[in-house]
Amino acid sequence: MNRNDITEKIITAKVAQGIKWDDVARQVGLSKEWVTAGCLGQMTFDSAQARVVGRIFGLTEEEQKWLQVVPYKGSLPTPVPTDPLIYRWYEIVSVYGTTIKELIHEEFGDGIMSAIDFSMDIVRQPDPKGDRVNVVLSGKFLPYKAY
Repeated sequence: MNRNDITEKIITAKVAQGIKWDDVARQVGLSKEWVTAGCLGQMTFDSAQARVVGRIFGLTEEEQKWLQVVPYKGSLPTPVPTDPLIYRWYEIVSVYGTTIKELIHEEFGDGIMSAIDFSMDIVRQPDPKGDRVNVVLSGKFLPYKAY
């Protein structure tokens, strides 16, 4: 048994029971974005959170322990994603990555945006021309230091 097996079990139970990520997140007490990442094997749950997730998805105590192991992060199976939705994010970074980098450096200086001290919010934005996907990424700026 490994973390990927637990992720597959979670996804299987989610589909079979019609569970929504937002409902899981409410019960865990964290954002739907973070809890979904955790259930998909990209974040580490503490023991209390793992128990809640375990109860929702019917995981054994041993399987809940896997939710508490620090995962190997990065879930894409290929260097260039083939899933159309994920590929569009790759395309956004390919086309606008240098622009994002330039504008962050101009505003903040030489550094990076943290993916550790980070939050994300995904919401549906109604629009008469077709609903929009509104994604807000917020990461702490970490300047490079001279030494």
